[in-house]
Amino acid sequence: MPLVETTIHGDIHELRLARAPVNALDPSLCQALTSAIADAVANGARGIVLAGGPKVFSAGLDVPFLLSLGNDHDALLSAWNDFFGAARALANCPVPVAAALAGHSPAGGCVLALCCDYRVMADGPYRIGLNETQVGLVAPEGIQSLLARVVGPHRAERLLVSGALVEATEALAIGLVDELTGIDEVATRARVWLEGLLQLPRGPVLETRRIARRDVVAALQPERIDLSRFVAAWMQPDTQAGLRAMLARIGK
Repeated sequence: MPLVETTIHGDIHELRLARAPVNALDPSLCQALTSAIADAVANGARGIVLAGGPKVFSAGLDVPFLLSLGNDHDALLSAWNDFFGAARALANCPVPVAAALAGHSPAGGCVLALCCDYRVMADGPYRIGLNETQVGLVAPEGIQSLLARVVGPHRAERLLVSGALVEATEALAIGLVDELTGIDEVATRARVWLEGLLQLPRGPVLETRRIARRDVVAALQPERIDLSRFVAAWMQPDTQAGLRAMLARIGK
């Protein structure tokens, strides 16, 4: 089965993450997403919906897989490069992308959503945010900028320092997501937003979008991610202990 399922709705292509059970972002899924975005554009998509599974859009990076790499710095660097490659593919996509968040979107799931143009989230007890500090990590400066871009610098600071995951209603109130709807309507509402853009003059929309999103592209430049430093921090004993404790809590 494909890791990313593609459904074509006329000019809009829906890309659905399909790595059960929670769309954990391992290198294979990240590479598949990067390829699916390129294929959609090559096949004439004028808009893309990025969707995930019910109740969980994506649980973020595949932490058990990353922990299994131990102290293999090169393998860790490669895995994280694949993730940021997928994020950059979304940020650099030449056509608008709407995220359809039918459930929880922590950490890496939130990063992918922040790289999209518009975010529709399921109304309910679902959470989204960057919870890196809770497991002993520091979100790279560029990722912090993506959050500040949508919620403002002061609120971003509060959320980042505490590693908070906010529920859907608060996410809407602070601008982290753009719309709430029923869980079964998330992808449909994302398409409706894109269809509205497609009614406008194409050239001016795409050029305006390109200019307005320069900061998204800039935030993901290698110097603002500093991946070598991030991987070194990942390998620290305190961070590894925090990650294993998180997995133990989830296991219970």
